[in-house]
Amino acid sequence: IVDSIETALKVGQGMVIINKSQITNHKSQTNPKSQNSNEAVFSELFACKKCGISLPAIEPRLFSFNSPFGACPDCQGLGSKLEIDPKLVIPNPRLTLAEGAIKPWATASHRVGRQGYYYWLLSKLAEEYKFSFNAPVQDLSKDIVKKILYGDSRTNFEGVISNLERRWKETESDFARAEIEKYMLIRQCPSCGGRRLRPEALAVKINSTDIAQVAEMSVEGVKKYFTQLNLGVNDTQIAKPIIKEVLRRLQFLIDVGLDYLTISRESTTLSGGEAQRIRLATQIGSGLAGVVYILDEPSIGLHQRDLGRLIDTLKQLRDLGNTVIVVEHDEQTICSADYVIDVGPGAGAHGGKIIFAGTPKQLLKSETLTGKYLSGRLKVMCEHHPERSEGSPHLDRGRHKVGDSSASGLRMTKEKEEQRCLEIKGAAEHNLKNIDVKIPLQKFVAITGVSGSGKSTLVNDILGVALSREYHGAHQEPGAHKAILGTENLDKVIIVDQSPIGRTPRSNPATYTGIFTPIRDLFAQTQEAKIRGYQAGRFSFNVKGGRCEQCEGDGVKKIEMYFLPDVYIECEECHGRRYNKETLEIEYKGKNIAEVLNMAAEEAYEFFKNIPALEQKLRTIKEVGLGYMKLGQSSTTLSGGEAQRIKLATELARRDTGRTLYILDEPTTGLHFDDIKKLLNVLHALVSRGNSVLIIEHNPDVIASSDWIIDLGPEGGDKGGYIVIAGKVENIVRNKKSYTGQYLK
Repeated sequence: IVDSIETALKVGQGMVIINKSQITNHKSQTNPKSQNSNEAVFSELFACKKCGISLPAIEPRLFSFNSPFGACPDCQGLGSKLEIDPKLVIPNPRLTLAEGAIKPWATASHRVGRQGYYYWLLSKLAEEYKFSFNAPVQDLSKDIVKKILYGDSRTNFEGVISNLERRWKETESDFARAEIEKYMLIRQCPSCGGRRLRPEALAVKINSTDIAQVAEMSVEGVKKYFTQLNLGVNDTQIAKPIIKEVLRRLQFLIDVGLDYLTISRESTTLSGGEAQRIRLATQIGSGLAGVVYILDEPSIGLHQRDLGRLIDTLKQLRDLGNTVIVVEHDEQTICSADYVIDVGPGAGAHGGKIIFAGTPKQLLKSETLTGKYLSGRLKVMCEHHPERSEGSPHLDRGRHKVGDSSASGLRMTKEKEEQRCLEIKGAAEHNLKNIDVKIPLQKFVAITGVSGSGKSTLVNDILGVALSREYHGAHQEPGAHKAILGTENLDKVIIVDQSPIGRTPRSNPATYTGIFTPIRDLFAQTQEAKIRGYQAGRFSFNVKGGRCEQCEGDGVKKIEMYFLPDVYIECEECHGRRYNKETLEIEYKGKNIAEVLNMAAEEAYEFFKNIPALEQKLRTIKEVGLGYMKLGQSSTTLSGGEAQRIKLATELARRDTGRTLYILDEPTTGLHFDDIKKLLNVLHALVSRGNSVLIIEHNPDVIASSDWIIDLGPEGGDKGGYIVIAGKVENIVRNKKSYTGQYLK
């Protein structure tokens, strides 16, 4: 019988039906119902005949959202979908269909013809269900509105949303797709609930926990889960080496201060410092010796409290027999180094020299800018800040002192007025604990807290996205919250993040800030350009005419390396100058267009200071600490901090309304103490003109010079998400529960 079963399973592809009728009496054999009840189905597969579910083989790929075997079939493993929002399709329900209540159809391309076609389609639906085109949409029944939006099978009416979704999927036109996306929002996938995996993968559980629930835990939480995991004797033997390896790798992440990150965190949401520390954690696990490690500002995004663990990790790498070279501006990291090399004395053309090499103790006694700031001989003082004086008790304890200003009378008058606030009610996204946050307006406000306490979630995911939707029509959905009050006190919101200003060598600070247009106009107005008939377009490297056609104005040629990153080499025709010989013969004040693009911002300021259209923008670039940057420098070579300050300079050069909210995420990234001082002066000048500045920051100097601090915590991850304290600097310093306060002393 064993051989028969094996043969049957082989022929039946894992399934066998056993008929028990041979052992029953003759009467039951002649009864068809009895025969069916005597059949028993057995399967080697993960299948159930009763509920009709069949599971694939349980393999590692089933639990990966990057594999088609494990990914949610609805969102392809992304966890989110771009969906049409009915509120964007009919933004004003008080309008009638005849008045153009359906916005995508009211503003369709080829307006007259397309509108006539859509009108005809709707008229058939109106005839069938007896509703009027002249009635406001809000007065139509929900069933009729649903048929208009999603279609009706009886009249073969496709529906507005169904029509838009079909066209979005089928079109090959980027313009048409962008037009339809105006009515779409990024929403959590309804099939998987944002968990990315197919139901079969989520049905596999260990101690009532599926893999998505584990992935939603913080690194510290996952470590606790595996440490406390209770399995049977046999299962423990199988899982022991796997759990040991998992715990070992989790510990590496904890050692570099990433215990607050959730396992499911998207890499695109990581800061540069976090991504770098993840790579560092993998290197610690390798146990290599004799390796040179080069790190560029690994402290980005780390609270002062967490820096100690990172420094210990770097020392651990050193003790294994490796060399660790770190580019850093952080005081704690510099003072923990074995050897310091200070490059300067200035930036750009004023730098490039080794001005000090020695131990941190020797650096404190040196006459370099870095040495003076570290020893306290120079201080990060803000000229525009009125509410601090060098006699303030909380600043006398350390080096964080802020100067006085003649603007104090004006600001004191404002303080007497009723304080206007922006209030976030019921913030509950990620680890935020349903908190209410009041943000004073017309102030310099710092959001602080240990890494992972919920700062970015509160400011970027909730406030930033919500205000972007209200003022700029953004497509994202804000994080979980009940309401945002006080937006009537603002008329403009500017979010300055660290995303690149461009992804190709064609983009540069001159094009992004708008400086390049008046520069091209100047060259077009020269006598020689007029004689030759050159227009401003001749001096653009983006269009044919004046550019070098060998490299099409890039200045470099791209060599595709297929499985490796692309390589760029200098164009042999123009030698990186982007323009052809004839264009370069046109000069303004002895400089051609390529030489102007090769100027540093501070040099360009002196060169163009008599041109009002250029003077203000170049002065702003200098004020945010980017005087060393060349106007034509490729955007792909800029750091996140530099890109953020270029965006800030662009916004500052525009006329502010006095009711503008500026949101910045760690604007001091990559800045020396002296540059932080310049940046603080710029930001406080904005506040003195009645604007509001909201920053996420870890730098003690910046926090100490703020008007108001909102400290989140007390810890990161699940133990964070509360407001530890909100108030002025002196209040934060006195609060024993605040880690931020401890480092301001």
